[in-house]
Amino acid sequence: MTEPKLEQTLVLIKPDALKNSLTGYVLSQYSEFHTGLRFAGAKIVNVTRMLAEEHYVEHRDKPFFFALSDYIRGKVHYPDAPDKRRVIALVYHGLDAIRKVRDIAGPTNPHKARDTRPGCIRALGTVVPVMDESGKIIADRLDNLIHASATPAEAEREIKLWFRPVDIPPLMRIYPAVLCQEHFYFKDDRLFTEHEVGSTLLMAPGEIVWQSDLEVVQAIAKGAPAAYTLQAVAAKYLINALPEND
Repeated sequence: MTEPKLEQTLVLIKPDALKNSLTGYVLSQYSEFHTGLRFAGAKIVNVTRMLAEEHYVEHRDKPFFFALSDYIRGKVHYPDAPDKRRVIALVYHGLDAIRKVRDIAGPTNPHKARDTRPGCIRALGTVVPVMDESGKIIADRLDNLIHASATPAEAEREIKLWFRPVDIPPLMRIYPAVLCQEHFYFKDDRLFTEHEVGSTLLMAPGEIVWQSDLEVVQAIAKGAPAAYTLQAVAAKYLINALPEND
């Protein structure tokens, strides 16, 4: 029998769960008493377009991609209340964390969740048809209340997308973090090593950063291939910075 591993996983309490006041319910389902898991990180996030598109990057070529982006950004459930658009991002830490969290969440499709796992979190969700400009249904949007990482690789990518190392207590970090010795700035989807007017500081000497993020920006600065995109690094540094106009 395989021994359970110490893991971390990302959980997002999405806008539909927040609008239906299900936050307390979700947190109670994932309590340490029920799961043996502990919080390693928590934040309230105003989801930018960049963050949404990086989170759902594997769906970029799907017909429902932009509907999915608008959903996680809160534009669907709070169309006239931008100040209410938010997601609660959580990192859970413990043995077999990914499987435990996914089991309690239930199947991704709320209809399937109700049929096969009544009582799971996503059984309270719904499925909404996505239409094109002509009114033709082209896909379904799954308003399934929460996101939960599916694999260890996905959990690492997503946690690093939504959280900086300093958002997680040092003794609970399971991914390598290092001390940055350089300046890196971001503007108009480009990386700079010196400050440009209007640019955002991504990393500075003396800052603790994910080792993989540092390797990505160093490679991009040299014009070399990188393990993932600059936007995947920049998105977390723009969390709760300035509100977007759309």
